Amino acid sequence: MTNNTTPQAAARSAAPLALWLVLLAAAGTFAMTMGTRQTMGLFLSALNTSTGLGIGSISLAFAFGQLWWGLTQPFAGAVADRIGTGRVILLGVALVALGTFITPYMTTTAGLIFAIGVLAAGGAGMAGPSVLMAATARLVPLQKRGLASGIVNAGGSFGQFVMAPIAISLTAAVGWASAMQWLGVLVLLALPAVWVLKGNSNALAAQAAAASGQKALTAREAIAQALATPSYRYLAAGFLVCGFHVAFLATHLPGVIAACGLSPEIGGWSLAVIGLFNIVGSLAMGWAVGRWRMKSLLSLLYAVRGLAVLIFLFAPKTPAVVLIFAAVMGITFLSTVPPTAGLVAKMFGTANMAMLFGIVMLSHQMGGFLGAYLGGSVFQATGSYDWVWYIDIVLALGAALVNLPIREARLARPAATAA
Repeated sequence: MTNNTTPQAAARSAAPLALWLVLLAAAGTFAMTMGTRQTMGLFLSALNTSTGLGIGSISLAFAFGQLWWGLTQPFAGAVADRIGTGRVILLGVALVALGTFITPYMTTTAGLIFAIGVLAAGGAGMAGPSVLMAATARLVPLQKRGLASGIVNAGGSFGQFVMAPIAISLTAAVGWASAMQWLGVLVLLALPAVWVLKGNSNALAAQAAAASGQKALTAREAIAQALATPSYRYLAAGFLVCGFHVAFLATHLPGVIAACGLSPEIGGWSLAVIGLFNIVGSLAMGWAVGRWRMKSLLSLLYAVRGLAVLIFLFAPKTPAVVLIFAAVMGITFLSTVPPTAGLVAKMFGTANMAMLFGIVMLSHQMGGFLGAYLGGSVFQATGSYDWVWYIDIVLALGAALVNLPIREARLARPAATAA
């Protein structure tokens, strides 16, 4: 019996499998690195008891990690664009595993900053959203990039949702130190993604440039072009506000709920609800990116956040109200990532996307540092979080407006000169 399957038909049948393999690799890597990094806060009390350093000193290591995670992404993106995504992910996963594994051995503030803030956070940045989103954009068809970025982003949310109970169960079974080390080992499950996501954006960009007669930009030229583009600056400004919102909620929502006289369990459930609905929001926004203007989606998300905070301020603080508020904020929590990444790819292409999206992520983390720090400072000075909520609303309105002038058209490239 002869086989009548043509090579073209075989390629078409293999394409969906290859697409889902890419998405599984990127989302799985983000789930492992982000999930492990986000669960480290569960060990804060145990680290304090073990080292006697004090919550303030240990929190400094976590705060430094927030900034370092953002700072590594533009540089990791630039390296991935040139030497290949797989190598950067390999190093990133290894650093997360190493930093997590050696943390129980650290007995000084400097040691914890090195293990948690430099190794684990830096590794998570290298195997983080800017590198993974760029690899996905490079490997999936244009019409599927929005949904793909939503799936990858949901992977990070899923990791946070799943790794926390794993960490709690391991702690109960083998103690906090061994539990943390087992988390470091589990991160290594992301290593197969190194082979799936390997490739060099610049090599493909050079081929495309040669075919189209356009000039491929160097890293310096790409950064200069992006920073000179008003739409890119508007996008980064809005994403800074996103970082402020996310970090304030993640750090201080349990304190806000406690200040309302509700039980700590409600605070824990609120964070879980945010994580769960963040998955829903990320997938929904990934689907919407291919159907509506991305700048309009971003403006809508920021406006919904501001309105939700305004209603929450004046609503009675019952458990039901708090959980509904957490669900709404969860839907908008990191749903900004797919349209933000999509706009970077649409304006500048995929050649330098990891680096350029990494710069936008750095803006996000700067906002995150301000949100976490300002929340604590205002509460310490006034005994209330109200003024931070007011700032939240004003910033949300500003972010909704600043995204409206963004131009989604791809920028023109200079023509290649004849040899």
